[in-house]
Amino acid sequence: MNKNSVLLLRFAAIFGVIGAILGAHMAGSGSYAFRAVHAHILVVGWLTLFGWAVFYKVFQTTNNLLSKIHVWSAILGSVGLTIGMWLYMVKPFNLPEGITLAIYIGGGVLLLISFIVFFLITLFYREEN
Repeated sequence: MNKNSVLLLRFAAIFGVIGAILGAHMAGSGSYAFRAVHAHILVVGWLTLFGWAVFYKVFQTTNNLLSKIHVWSAILGSVGLTIGMWLYMVKPFNLPEGITLAIYIGGGVLLLISFIVFFLITLFYREEN
């Protein structure tokens, strides 16, 4: 069992459920206040994490440190970006803008790091014969 694959797959599933619930809520209420958050939850949280889960299932990576950095920056970045976006755009708790912006940007930066680390993993990947 590949732990990276299973972990990413479980988080992708969580994002998928949340994205579907948000979509249903928007359709039922007629309000599209969550549309940007909904789109990012599904694309970044569900689709991207699912794609990376498949990668770790299909390809055996040898650099455990890079893989750990990738997996955790992907998960934390996806959570931080989408929660930060929700806090910043929807303003459900009326928090200071500096705090919500920091969560939003911090999550985005972590997610960007995960994409860069994934690129490095693909560069260092060597097929075994």
